[in-house]
Amino acid sequence: MNYRSTRGNVKDALKSSDAVVQGLAPDGGLYVPVDFPKPVYDLEKLIQLPYQKLAQTILQWFFNDYPAEQLADGTAKAYADQWDNDSIAPLSKQKAGFNYLELYHGPTLAFKDIALQTLPQLMTKAIKLNGVDRDIVILTATSGDTGTASMRGFSNVDGTQVIVFYPDGGVSPVQLKQMLGQPGQNLTAVAVKGNFDDAQTEVKQIFNDQAFNQRLIDNGYQFSSANSMNIGRLIPQVVYYFAAYGQLVEQGRTKLGDAINFTVPTGNFGDILAGWYAKKLGLPIKKLICASNENNVLTDFFTIGKYDRRRAFHLTSAPAMDILVSSNLERLLFDVYDEDAEGKNWDTVEIPADLKDEAESRHDALLETLADVDDNIMEKYLGGEELSVEEIKAGKVEYRVDKAGNIHVPIGKVSFENEKLVGNFKAIYDTILKAKPSAAKGTYVKNVAISSTMGPGIKVASESLEK
Repeated sequence: MNYRSTRGNVKDALKSSDAVVQGLAPDGGLYVPVDFPKPVYDLEKLIQLPYQKLAQTILQWFFNDYPAEQLADGTAKAYADQWDNDSIAPLSKQKAGFNYLELYHGPTLAFKDIALQTLPQLMTKAIKLNGVDRDIVILTATSGDTGTASMRGFSNVDGTQVIVFYPDGGVSPVQLKQMLGQPGQNLTAVAVKGNFDDAQTEVKQIFNDQAFNQRLIDNGYQFSSANSMNIGRLIPQVVYYFAAYGQLVEQGRTKLGDAINFTVPTGNFGDILAGWYAKKLGLPIKKLICASNENNVLTDFFTIGKYDRRRAFHLTSAPAMDILVSSNLERLLFDVYDEDAEGKNWDTVEIPADLKDEAESRHDALLETLADVDDNIMEKYLGGEELSVEEIKAGKVEYRVDKAGNIHVPIGKVSFENEKLVGNFKAIYDTILKAKPSAAKGTYVKNVAISSTMGPGIKVASESLEK
């Protein structure tokens, strides 16, 4: 399996183990498969495999220059007794009609553990496979979880050094203490003035400084990355989509072959891109729902087809989603542009008109704006910081009105109980009418997009509003 840069020529493709070691392409692009895997497999048998064997199978599809026994050894070590649940990524009991995939059972409690327990195995084996005689400097940016998980994964791994850039004041107190307290002679954490995007930009600039890279090589060092920019970090995340589907089938929550939806909290776009790859591999996925917080550059992108990071940056209670420059979106754009890197600036490109089909889809009475990309629908799910009932009634409700007259209300995590939903939806509605009196003059405003984690009660509340 060979990998090419999203910004380069296919003639410069590398084998997978080289792409893992290199991390980021010299031209600043991200590595993607030259020929995406098209495995033939029995889905029923595949999803019954233990997590370690499932991971080995999927990694072999993407990293086939690694001997099978090395991948078997790597996945066995990556998913061993450092996890507090044998399933690695178990499904919780169904709540409010939703299934929740628990990705916090690793050593640092972050979902990044899933991949960052695997990446050191892939990295060290790639170094031996390719006879690399230099120390690998893992340079990575973090909003908290990647830094902690990468430092834990690479702690005291021979031939590696880890340098983590994190935004000063922009990571959670727990993750800051984890990073600064992680034992390891090869670990360094550096605070950067600014936000995650600033830290990630600095990392990319260092990677792209060819003169500095040559100085490193001359002194026996080489850069690599532990961010999801590294294909060796991204692909292990594909595994838990298959594992989740297997558990749903096993527990009778869905039938084998039925397509399901995944709602993915999204920041750097790696997690949801792994779901996209799982779908391309044939996993029955209907929709990938791109969930954002107030830093909603991605939901806006899938709404209007234009990516504009020139906006206010918000520090929220979900630092991993506090990102305006979503690096892995470049891989998706490369995919939908038929792998055409010629002349593309992925920082400014828009969804091509022939691939963008905006439509309205009502789920109960909620408005969801959809972007149809290569027959795979990604929805937007816009959240915000939690608002109290008092704040809602006081009129502290931000909203926007699109060209069609639909009103979008980013409420986010609504904290009140289900039996109170009707009254509070009414409060929201009244607030909108006060701010937009024309809506009260005989106009039936039915398309109000309420972004909420509350499943039950929304339909009842919406029907009550219609009445």
